[in-house]
Amino acid sequence: MRPLEKGARLVVASHNPGKVREIDDLLRPLGFAAVSAGELGLPEPVEDGATFAENALIKARAAASASGLPALADDSGLCVDALGGEPGIHSARWGGPDKDFAMAMRKVEDRLQEAGATTPERRKAHFACALALAWPDGEAEVFEGQVHGHLVWPPRGEKGFGYDPVFQPNGHDITFAQMDPRKKHAMSHRARAFEKFLAALRAASAR
Repeated sequence: MRPLEKGARLVVASHNPGKVREIDDLLRPLGFAAVSAGELGLPEPVEDGATFAENALIKARAAASASGLPALADDSGLCVDALGGEPGIHSARWGGPDKDFAMAMRKVEDRLQEAGATTPERRKAHFACALALAWPDGEAEVFEGQVHGHLVWPPRGEKGFGYDPVFQPNGHDITFAQMDPRKKHAMSHRARAFEKFLAALRAASAR
């Protein structure tokens, strides 16, 4: 991976305010100036990849090409064991065109009830994140992370976004949406992908 200079402007290739805020929180201590694709008025590309990594690359490359700046994109979602890994890469789409995650969480719960998944063991799930860094010339790297837990019902907490109110990570008795955001950021799937991103940045800078 080629090095990034401290203070460099990075485009966060997302129009999701919650995701942009979370990525910005992780970037700020590194000395990077983050600007979102939404702020720059960049169009949202069609995410037709078959995996989180493919979709992250589509978004990062599109934003880098349109802005002329390095771009960082993530594709992430909830994978539920009892549902064969769904909603997976379609996690946002389960909320419909308005990305109504209350509806999406209800849909997941209805499917779990139909599957007879009523115990924590039967309700295992994980959040997955693929983080892609792309340059305007098309070069790119992908870093992936996961966090495991199980789903609860009804939703609990108001501090998170997306499926956070129904996801209880292993080793904790509260959901991501009940957790202090700093604590969640330190252990989330996104944070684990960022750890790999940071390691690659350090290695590139040390060359």
